Amino acid sequence: MQPNPVLKKLGFSVTDRLAIIHADDIGMCQASVEAFADLQEFGLVSCGAVMVPCSWFPQAALYARQHPQADLGVHVTLTSEWDTYRWVPLSTRQPESGLLDAEGYFHRRSQDVQRLADAQAVALEIETQVQRARAAGIAITHLDTHMGTVAHARFMQSYLQAALTHRVPLMLPRLDEAGWRQLVQNRGAALDETAIQSLTQMIASLEANDVPLIDNLFGMPLDADPDLRLEQAKYAFKQLPAGVTHFIIHPAKDTPELRAITPDWACRAADYRAFQSDELRRYLQEIGVQVIGYRALQKLM
Repeated sequence: MQPNPVLKKLGFSVTDRLAIIHADDIGMCQASVEAFADLQEFGLVSCGAVMVPCSWFPQAALYARQHPQADLGVHVTLTSEWDTYRWVPLSTRQPESGLLDAEGYFHRRSQDVQRLADAQAVALEIETQVQRARAAGIAITHLDTHMGTVAHARFMQSYLQAALTHRVPLMLPRLDEAGWRQLVQNRGAALDETAIQSLTQMIASLEANDVPLIDNLFGMPLDADPDLRLEQAKYAFKQLPAGVTHFIIHPAKDTPELRAITPDWACRAADYRAFQSDELRRYLQEIGVQVIGYRALQKLM
């Protein structure tokens, strides 16, 4: 593909490497909100996204109101994956929507949502979450997706429409057909050949209408050795290609609450520590990785 036009518009060259260092899952628990607050003060993490259906969303919204400069989006949430801590849709309690599992919560797995959920119900839930975030005082800068659940042929249009309606960029890589096939293979997204062709055409149309897109996605693994987190992060940044990369971390403070919720708590706590490291900040400067947020992309719309 041609170089991302975002690079030139932001004053960078086509060989520059830009990283949107993005904190996922803000509001899932108290530990995630407090971690994001500390990381924002440190200044290396450039943005994050809130999980509107979760119990600690009100605390995340309070933080956003008190810190309007914070670069925050909506982490569109259609799944509830943990065993003993669950959440539900905001827009419906109707089983016919396909959004609910047998226990009355969101499904645990993306594949179940993609197989069972009604597309109109998904569209309504996405819009409801965005509206709830805005009503709570969050000046949202972007949309992204929890567990990649919207990466389905029946849901992508609703995800795109929400972003266009609210005039915010969305986490959507500007891939060609070969790139989407590779992403499907790597991540198990539910996209067939027809959907891939449609998505490729959609991306071309978005760029023709000056909607800024990212080039690459990377996520710090949650099943790695937490004691090596700093080294893992440095290696990942060193491998970044040219263009704009959405670089995902899941920072949270190490608390009893976090440990009770998720078995991957140690990697989340390690993200919190690693991304407050002066060593990591210096390393990014040394290797020439430029850190930006979604607000910079939003200003291009």
